[in-house]
Amino acid sequence: MAYRIEFAPHAERDFRGLSKNIQIRLKPHIDKLAITPRPQGIEKLSGEDDLYRIRVGDYRLVYQIQDDVLLVLMVKIGHRREIYRKI
Repeated sequence: MAYRIEFAPHAERDFRGLSKNIQIRLKPHIDKLAITPRPQGIEKLSGEDDLYRIRVGDYRLVYQIQDDVLLVLMVKIGHRREIYRKI
């Protein structure tokens, strides 16, 4: 069963603020999360109950998985030097 991908308002602003080249590079990784929300290489964020991150070069996708409603909620998207501030 496929999961739905949704963006939190802040994550959507983060994504739209990136250059088109970066958006194109991140989009396939976001789309794959609908099929496999816990792919090999993801890491659960320590200190957070239900947040995971996936690395794509210097960028990070931080998301939450809600198995009961089959939802992957993108929480934050950005460069690795900025992503972990104020999660």
